[in-house]
Amino acid sequence: MHEITTDIFSWAWFSEPHGYNFNGYLVRHGEGNLCIDPVQPSDECLADIARIGCAKILLTNRNHSRAANVVRARTGARSFIHPDDAAHARNQGAEIDGDLNVGEKIGPLTIVAVPGKSPGEVALHWPERKLLIVGDAVIGNPPGRCGLLREKVMDDPARLRRSVRKLLDLEFDTLLLGDGASILHDAKMRLKELVDTFPSE
Repeated sequence: MHEITTDIFSWAWFSEPHGYNFNGYLVRHGEGNLCIDPVQPSDECLADIARIGCAKILLTNRNHSRAANVVRARTGARSFIHPDDAAHARNQGAEIDGDLNVGEKIGPLTIVAVPGKSPGEVALHWPERKLLIVGDAVIGNPPGRCGLLREKVMDDPARLRRSVRKLLDLEFDTLLLGDGASILHDAKMRLKELVDTFPSE
């Protein structure tokens, strides 16, 4: 686990089929530390998470329960997901304790709707730090650029593109991504480059 930016730690799990990393994050914050989309940690990494502490686990979408139960069991943290993705996550075995509701804040993070891949996908915006955390709505592949997952894994590709376009209304310079390489500077410019390739619809 490494500190990717001040008070935000990241660890990765390499996906052979995808050819890039899946990333988990731990945000250290005075109101309670937040773990986001935790991927399977090593024993050493799990010990670090427990040592730093974690109050809540935030899942950005139905497919990112990942190692949430492992972190939950070790730290006593409670797990949250948007209600529209909760049933699917529970069917995958995730233990869910509460809802992520669009427009609400959890600690410093505002919950932003990005439906399309799934109906309840959310992003997490930290406006004061110009930082955006995205699960599956955008991926960092190839490194240094923004991309999208294949359309066949999306519920509604056109809706997802509209959601991603709306992210440009937010102020951010850093984009931390659940899949692929995060973009620590000029991220909004990189996202606009992706949006500029979208068909008009």
